[in-house]
Amino acid sequence: MFSSLMNRFHWFNTESVDKTISPKEQYQCLSQWAAKARSVNPRAFDEWILWLRSDTEWESSHLDSNTSTLREVLSRFLEQNNVLIHYLKELEPFGVVNTVVFRAIERFNRELQGETHPEHLQQVVKQVFANFSLLGQEKTRLQFAGNATGPSGTNSIDFYGYFNALKDADAEVQWALFMPNKVQRQLQGFSLQQFEYKIMPAMRFLGRNLSALQNEDDIREVFTTLDSLQGCISEFPYDILFMHHQGLGVDVGPWQGLWGRFMKPNTLVPEGFQHIDFEPEHNGKAGMPYLSHYAYATFTGDIKAMHQREGFDSDAMYDVTRNMMLGQNVLIPYPDKYWTAEVFLHGYTKPSTAYLFSADLTTGLR
Repeated sequence: MFSSLMNRFHWFNTESVDKTISPKEQYQCLSQWAAKARSVNPRAFDEWILWLRSDTEWESSHLDSNTSTLREVLSRFLEQNNVLIHYLKELEPFGVVNTVVFRAIERFNRELQGETHPEHLQQVVKQVFANFSLLGQEKTRLQFAGNATGPSGTNSIDFYGYFNALKDADAEVQWALFMPNKVQRQLQGFSLQQFEYKIMPAMRFLGRNLSALQNEDDIREVFTTLDSLQGCISEFPYDILFMHHQGLGVDVGPWQGLWGRFMKPNTLVPEGFQHIDFEPEHNGKAGMPYLSHYAYATFTGDIKAMHQREGFDSDAMYDVTRNMMLGQNVLIPYPDKYWTAEVFLHGYTKPSTAYLFSADLTTGLR
């Protein structure tokens, strides 16, 4: 069982490093390894989680061997991270390394050593690292395990456990290594004009659901009504197609799209409109009010290319904006405060050329 579980991960093999090629080419190989690991490791972590949650696998007669197995996989990741740091430090002077990766590895190492970030896990993880035999207790073991989140890590779960935190920290290392290159490949026919992060003051989105709008006249009426709200416009005054899943995972939360605008907080809601409030502080609960933190990307070039869907998770602007964030190790508050928006800088009658993507900038860049 140990060998089978351990081999599920896509480990970095130092013997595969070719020091005869250029530093840029070496880093490209490292990026390719990370992309492959990102396609393999999420499933591997889910298998470990299911193993931890299995009562039959954790009968008392298996406890010693199982805890030894857990220590071994944690040690293997620490060893791999140390090798990566050494190799990346060799490449860093050549200007080819996304240095964000060093922060990501440091965070992963803290998790692997029991210094877990999620507050609700800190006590149980500290106790287990002091005495791994506590995993013989089902309640403790289930907290340690968490729940499987699927190959993309987006499936809804009942409890976020320690192995979920490891899964996310592993992903952050890989994203830092391969996402910048992926973004460059995705920018075909258009370019990123501006990219920044913003924390806005409290504001209120006013809009109407796409399902309630039958034609162009209905959409025009939405913005005519919003135009009439003099003195209520927020610091971000553009026409918006707002999208969210009401604080739930995309696998269970119904997608909702609304035409509207961000307005000042507490703006009165016109008849037939919906409102969504935004606050700069996290209230500790899933769903609204959402965080008024976001990445703001503007694009220039071929409009059709910006809205291309084939080969993208959503469309090109969505993917590039998200992947820029992942490559910079910025927290996307999924699913609890997750939202996105197309921005129509020249009004809703013209194509959108900008994108907003929810972020949690509470602690800055991680």
